[in-house]
Amino acid sequence: MAVNLSVSLEEEMSMKVSRRALLKGAVLGLAAPAILHWPANAAEFTYKCGSSLPDGHPMAIRAREAMQLIKEESGGRLDITLYTNSVLGGDTAMISQTIAGALEMYTLPLDLLAAKNPACGIFGVGYAFLGYDHIWEAMDGELGNHLRGIAEQIGFHVVHNCYDHGFRQITTRTKPIEKPEDLKGFKIRLPVAPYFIALFQSLGASPTPINFAEVYSALQTGVVDGQENPLVLIDTAKLYEVQKYCSLTNHIWAGIHISFSNIAWKRLPRDLQELSEKHFNEKALQERDDWQKMTQQEIENLRG
Repeated sequence: MAVNLSVSLEEEMSMKVSRRALLKGAVLGLAAPAILHWPANAAEFTYKCGSSLPDGHPMAIRAREAMQLIKEESGGRLDITLYTNSVLGGDTAMISQTIAGALEMYTLPLDLLAAKNPACGIFGVGYAFLGYDHIWEAMDGELGNHLRGIAEQIGFHVVHNCYDHGFRQITTRTKPIEKPEDLKGFKIRLPVAPYFIALFQSLGASPTPINFAEVYSALQTGVVDGQENPLVLIDTAKLYEVQKYCSLTNHIWAGIHISFSNIAWKRLPRDLQELSEKHFNEKALQERDDWQKMTQQEIENLRG
């Protein structure tokens, strides 16, 4: 706002305004909006993390805890917000956006990179993992390091510790799946992952690849008759509302990694990189315990 400094001598005498007071007022008037415009604790880096997971997923809960700790311990320099339920797009779109740097972070299922590198298709191989001792030995060791290196070449910086996404089970609205022959001609929704599709085609099913954001409506409208996902996700996404049977097949195990776009990762100074790795890795270990407890509870609920 302009300050009018042209006053007559008569006005000056009557108002008894000194030049010093006038200048002081002008400075204060100009300073106020500057203080409002530049908050003291503005983040140096504001990142979005996209995810197709529902809010109640254990990974979403633990990842948000990590993001809050990162913000607090960085003094507000790095502020990360998690956007669940595919509000930033389907998995296919978010993968492309993250590689391009348009999206800074993404909760990455490595199996969705199989189209870019066949090695990531191991997660679509039926019964490739025999149990959790086998899984964590592989994913925290050489196999995990190899796959994380592949993701790096594609465009992702993948945080080391994998979050558990569980063994996958088949749900249906028409009949239970009790033997492989029951899948013949069965219309089943699968993720957009070539090895998943090949597995169910080999069993005689009729697979339809659909992004997770569209699964509920596809089941509700009969586009497909069933789907396969871990029990915890079936529960948190409320897929039981549009399905009648659940068959515990344990046919595939899947994990999810917190990932950064390589472009966004390289923008962060070393101390913020180390802080991010620390908290996302620690929360991954806690989430693994959460997943086991929730899965056991889901099994008990089904049997009850």
